[in-house]
Amino acid sequence: MTKEKKKVVKKEDKTKKQTKKSTKKKEAKKPQEGYFKQVRKEMKLVKWPRAKEVLKYTISTIVFCAILCGIFMLLNLIMSIIKGWVG
Repeated sequence: MTKEKKKVVKKEDKTKKQTKKSTKKKEAKKPQEGYFKQVRKEMKLVKWPRAKEVLKYTISTIVFCAILCGIFMLLNLIMSIIKGWVG
C-alpha cells in the first residue's frame, strides 16, 4: 500500500474508534428516566388540535359514516329485491 492509502485507512480506524467511544460515553452519562416521565416529556411536544379543528374533524367523520351507512343500506335493499325476484 502507498502512504496515502495507509493514512486514509488509519483515519477511518480512528473515526470508528472515536464514534464507538463517544456513543459509550453518551449512554453512560444519560440517566434512566421513569416511563411516565418520558411520556409526560413526549406529550409536551405534541401539537394538540384547536377546538375548531376537532369540531371540523368530528363533523366530517360523522358525515362520512352516514354516507357509508346509506351506501350499505342501499346495497342491502338492492340485494333483498333481487332475492325476492329469484327466490
